Amino acid sequence: MPFLPAHIENQELHTIFGVKAQKLSFFPRLYLKNMLNCIAVDDESLALDLLEDNIQKIPFLNLIKRCKNAFEAVDVLQKEHIDLIFLDIQMPGITGVQFLQSLKNSPMVIFVTAYQQYALEGFNLDVIDYLLKPIDFERFLKAVNKAYELYNLRSGKQTAEIVEPVSDSIFVNADYSLVKIKINEITFIEGLKDYIKIHVNSSAKPVITRMTMKGIEEKLPSAGFFRVHKSFIISLDKIESIRNLKIKIGTAQIPVSEHYSEDFFKAIGQ
Repeated sequence: MPFLPAHIENQELHTIFGVKAQKLSFFPRLYLKNMLNCIAVDDESLALDLLEDNIQKIPFLNLIKRCKNAFEAVDVLQKEHIDLIFLDIQMPGITGVQFLQSLKNSPMVIFVTAYQQYALEGFNLDVIDYLLKPIDFERFLKAVNKAYELYNLRSGKQTAEIVEPVSDSIFVNADYSLVKIKINEITFIEGLKDYIKIHVNSSAKPVITRMTMKGIEEKLPSAGFFRVHKSFIISLDKIESIRNLKIKIGTAQIPVSEHYSEDFFKAIGQ
């Protein structure tokens, strides 16, 4: 599986379909175990250029081939393992809808089209998402994240929101970028439904990412972190004091729930 370029800087994307893309933060060099092999199917060369440009910015996508029609796509599907198809609907010969209906065991599909009226038909075919041209990158990122989450759920893997730790750091998705967080800078983690706040001592502003508490708990070193509440994980060496089942870390007062209290006090030798 390929590495991303070692040095990637912010740059302004070229204008496609008359719409100028905004400046974006690109992903750092990473190596992911769970890559999605994908193909892009569209009869318009400019549309394929845009798709390829967006795909190359996503570290977990591996573009196998660009296809100008359904026949080329069938040929690829017979030769390669494909996890995701970016599929135009209005194509000469066989439409995207007809092509999808002909597949017995279809990979995941994201429809890409200029025609909004096909949205309902697309969702009836159980596609992952429906992107309208011209494609906004933030909207594209949301769609591929949905596909990646589903892929990990189906395969029983828990890496949809966080990349493999690199030495003493982890990377999490935040603000449409992969943000590097040093493990020894994490003070505590707060759960908020489908999101978590990662508090670090190097910044007053926490890093917010879409992830479960269980997901981040499995990625942290067990020796240095402890879950003290259904909504809180703390760094043990950042504890300043404990009083009335409240842990003081900086200005934060973190509750210790009865469910975790016995194991927590054993962990700190009390």
